[in-house]
Amino acid sequence: MTSTDTQAELFERLQRLEDRAEIANLYIAYGRFLDDGDAEGYASLFARDAKLRLGGVMRADGREAIAEAAGKLLQYLAQSARKSYHVIASPDIAIDGDGATGECVWVALSGEPGEAPSLSSMGRHRDELVREDGRWRFASRKGLLDLGKV
Repeated sequence: MTSTDTQAELFERLQRLEDRAEIANLYIAYGRFLDDGDAEGYASLFARDAKLRLGGVMRADGREAIAEAAGKLLQYLAQSARKSYHVIASPDIAIDGDGATGECVWVALSGEPGEAPSLSSMGRHRDELVREDGRWRFASRKGLLDLGKV
């Protein structure tokens, strides 16, 4: 192996690590934007022609439609005194160039100020991701509910 081969291999390994870290941060931002009630921030995590399928909660095609659907859901949730918090865990990410697949577990907790939080629901997201304009974004996100109600 030449030093050039070693440098190229190290660059590829570093790029994969950076890509995994960016995708993991994308997953975390997803929950944060929901919890903060930020529909535009939420939609910015999706590719321009993304497909979102979250059971009966949200279904939209394209970033603009995702922002609109998220806005309606977040407005509805804001009318409740209960606050929700999303915990995102166990990301399993497979990267192939400028595309990737992933799955993570999510838990939604809710509660009112001063009370102990309760489990609202729990499930998984199955994702297809794409590097678009130099950033990783969701190309397709499918939500699966394992426990709880929507």
